[in-house]
Amino acid sequence: MTVQSDVYVIILLTIVLGIGIVLLSKKIDKADPLAEPTGIILPVLLGVQSVYRSVTDNVGEKTSDILTPYILVLWVYIFCANTVSLLGLNSPTSNLSVTLLLAFITWLLIQITELKYQGLKGYLHGFLEPIAVMLPMNIIGKFSTMISMSIRLFGNILCGTIMMQLIYGAAQGLSNLIASCFGAQGGVFNFMAPIIAPVLHAYFDLFAGFIQTLVFVTLTMVLIGNDMPEEVIKGIA
Repeated sequence: MTVQSDVYVIILLTIVLGIGIVLLSKKIDKADPLAEPTGIILPVLLGVQSVYRSVTDNVGEKTSDILTPYILVLWVYIFCANTVSLLGLNSPTSNLSVTLLLAFITWLLIQITELKYQGLKGYLHGFLEPIAVMLPMNIIGKFSTMISMSIRLFGNILCGTIMMQLIYGAAQGLSNLIASCFGAQGGVFNFMAPIIAPVLHAYFDLFAGFIQTLVFVTLTMVLIGNDMPEEVIKGIA
């Protein structure tokens, strides 16, 4: 049985992030709560507060205490997975298995939220709305969120990977062409890549990676919040 090379990157990334999160949490636990945060603790706390506020705006303060850790993990994991290609590794999110699993977890949380606030009877009745003949379409629609979220993330990151491969190939051809003008024969060092690639890496890896992370996380919060009563979100009930 052949193991995909992406599996090793996924395992490595998960271990590194896991160790990093544990070390950061211990560092924060040891910090003086009355002292002004410094060093790496400051940006971490600012990031956590920003995510907490975003989650609270979508699902309410009570639910945000439960959902925020998941959203934080999504932010860190997806962004790191999207940008790890800067280190010459394959992006785990360019593998459909990874994005499908992430989307499945989000989809499962949406179903749990619907069952919690609609009850089993209301949840099942939703498949027959507005009329019973819509049952097949409602079943498809129930799973379409998971499929669309996974394919959107997978497709965008894979597209960026393919584009960078094409750019490196074009840079190699341009390097060969320039070198041939000076009498060089055959293939030469791809000296044009360090000139062309950095700016495009900034777009396809950093910018696009951040945007796709933002889209996935935002959809997760919004879709869960949409299935919650407004009074729960506002803290009335």
